[in-house]
Amino acid sequence: MIKGVSILGSTGSIGRQALEVVDLFPEHFFIVGLAAGKNIEVLRGQIYKYRPRIVSVSNDHDAWSLAEELGPGGPEIFWGEDGIKAVAVCPGADTVLTAVTGTVGLIPTVAAIRTGKNIALANKETLVAAGSLVMRLASEHGVQILPVDSEHSAIWQCLQGSRPDEIGRIILTASGGPFRKHPWNLDSVTVEMTLAHPNWNMGKKITVDSATLMNKGLEIIEARWLFGLDYDRIGVVVHPQSIVHSMVEYTDGSVLAQMGVPDMKLPIQYALTYPRRYSRNMPRLDWRSLLELTFEPPDTDRFPMLSLAYRVGRRGGTLPAVMSAANEVAVNLFLGGKISFNSIYSIVEEVVGRHSVIEEPGLSEILECDSDARNWARRLAANSNS
Repeated sequence: MIKGVSILGSTGSIGRQALEVVDLFPEHFFIVGLAAGKNIEVLRGQIYKYRPRIVSVSNDHDAWSLAEELGPGGPEIFWGEDGIKAVAVCPGADTVLTAVTGTVGLIPTVAAIRTGKNIALANKETLVAAGSLVMRLASEHGVQILPVDSEHSAIWQCLQGSRPDEIGRIILTASGGPFRKHPWNLDSVTVEMTLAHPNWNMGKKITVDSATLMNKGLEIIEARWLFGLDYDRIGVVVHPQSIVHSMVEYTDGSVLAQMGVPDMKLPIQYALTYPRRYSRNMPRLDWRSLLELTFEPPDTDRFPMLSLAYRVGRRGGTLPAVMSAANEVAVNLFLGGKISFNSIYSIVEEVVGRHSVIEEPGLSEILECDSDARNWARRLAANSNS
């Protein structure tokens, strides 16, 4: 069977790697739609190569320019929120890969679910902000949520064939980021130092989240919804080699781990080919040179984002959406040189502390709280710099 695929975030790191996977299996996949932001040069090449039916960009100027260049034989071209939603619901797509960053992925993901598309999920914020809503809709529409994050893919693979009452707990692994053994005050670290991840090649936002351990915090909340476990049964260990991608401990004491080279194309491929595994030529673990696998507890004193995420996840309601939105703004301010590394946490913590939680929010309430949290985060950052 050949699957139609739409990619939200096609010019980003995950989107580009997903297209490389598609290149490996042209007999199994074809591209239906591509949604991108402002990287028009990369998108233009993708359009000429994959000939999608529909394309979305961030603004009308780029949309009109592309439409004029590609002519009447080209794809339909849209822009903005309506555009990414149009790509998500486009007929002919069996699977929608959501690889955009932030809650911008929430509305198109919900729309895709409502039209019966399976979701290959690489956007953490969708389940963090609206996990209860998204999983309920997926169940109602018979849609699969196929995890793309390496950690959640690892758990998913380890759980194949098991029963819910056999699961003791899941253990997410974290690389520890670039500052795991950093000897100085982290307030002095630069953007360049933060983006120098020791193991993974990822987008800027997720790389900063890895350095603060917020990435693992978001994954904890995401795992709660993907696997239906309470937070006391979701653990984290730091594993600097990034070979063990995560583990499941069963009630009899057995532990299953999924291992592999740190390459995002592996979990992307499994999400797209599930339930099959297709053979391909890729780097394999070299057991002769694999000298050690080490594990250590996370340092929540130096990296308090992890404890904050546990606390926010347990409280629930709109609080995870607020935390995620404030973090997204703070990370972007850090990347722009507006705030220090440690200010990311202080801003997020204060926004979380100011929020009045709505217990069982609908989509509009989640989006409203998201917007309010962003405004608070910007205001706090501006006041701290004045």
